[in-house]
Amino acid sequence: MATFEDKFRDSMSSRVALLNRITHYIVNRKGKQMRPMFVFLVAKLVSEGLVQERTYRGAAVIELIHTATLVHDDVVDDSNKRRGFFSINALWKNKIAVLVGDYLLSKGLLLSIDNGDFDLLRIISVAVREMSEGELLQMEKARRLDITEEVYYEIIRQKTATLIAACCAMGACSVAPENSQVIEQMRLFGEYVGMAFQIKDDLFDYTEEAIGKPTGIDIKEQKMTLPLIYTLNTVAEKDRHWLINSIKNHNTDKKRVKEVIAFVKAHGGINYTQKKMKEYQAKAVAILDRFPDSPYKKALLQIVTYVIERTI
Repeated sequence: MATFEDKFRDSMSSRVALLNRITHYIVNRKGKQMRPMFVFLVAKLVSEGLVQERTYRGAAVIELIHTATLVHDDVVDDSNKRRGFFSINALWKNKIAVLVGDYLLSKGLLLSIDNGDFDLLRIISVAVREMSEGELLQMEKARRLDITEEVYYEIIRQKTATLIAACCAMGACSVAPENSQVIEQMRLFGEYVGMAFQIKDDLFDYTEEAIGKPTGIDIKEQKMTLPLIYTLNTVAEKDRHWLINSIKNHNTDKKRVKEVIAFVKAHGGINYTQKKMKEYQAKAVAILDRFPDSPYKKALLQIVTYVIERTI
């Protein structure tokens, strides 16, 4: 990871001083760095401990393009904070933030093209397309509050799981480009982990423990997540009307939001959602079980456990 950070910093460099100042700010406020970790651990799992220069490039491309999407997201959401720090648009305004996002996107594309890594570029390009589609599908459905369980899974697969799937496919493809079966297995592994990760995130909205974000945010934003979808589909018609009315017309009333959370808990929405999350976790573990024991397999299993047991 230390070697990767140096290479990642180099991949962002520009002749424009303002850009270098902003990219320096970005690099120094990185998150948990789970994405590059997935790339390296999967590469080592597949190749019995080997990591190639292509693996570093793959991880850098993922981070460059992912960072570009985050910078643009903060502009779209008019968000002033990212991971507890000021966002790029809060410090440098929207115009500069959009241009910085475009710059990072182009750097990611060129890093792949200049080295002939077209197979790696295809993996991340598919992920970016799906992430955009997932966001737009959620916006389209949110207006009508008619999301089925199947549509919910498709939204979270595209919005969240596709990027983790891309990281795992990227790791495998960087060291075993000819082995399409292993690349697909690892892509699926990443998808299942990503699904479990997002379902856990959606459960936080119904958790009263200190998790670093207030509860009820999804309800206030009229986001249809699995605990609510399950409850809407299983309760009596009058309760269903009360729930929909609460989300549409009383979503800023704190007392009413608390009542909705309590209702969802009482009617099995949380238990059902936890069961589904564990099903995805089990599918991810089943794929890892096909590989021989190694420190990399152990580390990946630990990440899968962390995904569903984390408290933030």
